[in-house]
Amino acid sequence: MTLTPLREDWHRALAVVAHPDDMEFGAASAVARWTAQGKDVRYCMVTSGEAGIDAMTPVDARPVREAEQVRSAQVVGVGDVQFLRQPDGVLEYGLHLRREIAGVIRACRPEIVLTNNFRETFAGGGLNQADHVATGRATVDAVRDAGNRWVFPDQLGGGVEPWDGVRQVWANGSPAGEHAVDVTETFDLGVASLEAHRAYLDGLGWDLDPGEFLGTVCRATGAELGVRYATGFEVLDLAG
Repeated sequence: MTLTPLREDWHRALAVVAHPDDMEFGAASAVARWTAQGKDVRYCMVTSGEAGIDAMTPVDARPVREAEQVRSAQVVGVGDVQFLRQPDGVLEYGLHLRREIAGVIRACRPEIVLTNNFRETFAGGGLNQADHVATGRATVDAVRDAGNRWVFPDQLGGGVEPWDGVRQVWANGSPAGEHAVDVTETFDLGVASLEAHRAYLDGLGWDLDPGEFLGTVCRATGAELGVRYATGFEVLDLAG
């Protein structure tokens, strides 16, 4: 399959993902490319990843993981990171999650929204994680919610208005992905951003080399785009 390059005729993007590290395991090198172009990219973490380190209690892990995410985002040029502090590991798709995300979209007013792969499996195979699925599905629906003034109307006022300016939603790592972006020039920044999650990576107990892991994925995607390194996305069109 030959992948189609992502559109880059936009100025502001919002990434809504379930956990700290979700962007870094796939899309951070793309974010580094876009911030280098002068684009405004912001992050929203639905949880703080507080259930992600077995040797640390959630109370202790939360500030560690939030701090790692802020440092990781700075590596790729993102200075605005928001944490919704929803419960890690037990997210449920539904009105509550849609409402929380719609509020962030209305405040940020992005043209592009990035989110988790919400399919049952990842692009390279393997079962997806429940928080990813819930967040991705809720984000797609929240984009439409954000544009309808009669959905969650109590969020409006005080300068907050409906926002129907999202043109596309991009889900990274989806098995239905047919688009990609060349990250050859910013690949190393993506690796450094993943390395910033040191406490989390050490807590996993995996023998994981960030450069080797991301290189394997990005080289395979790059071959389909005709470049050295690329990151793939499923694109959902919402406007022209």
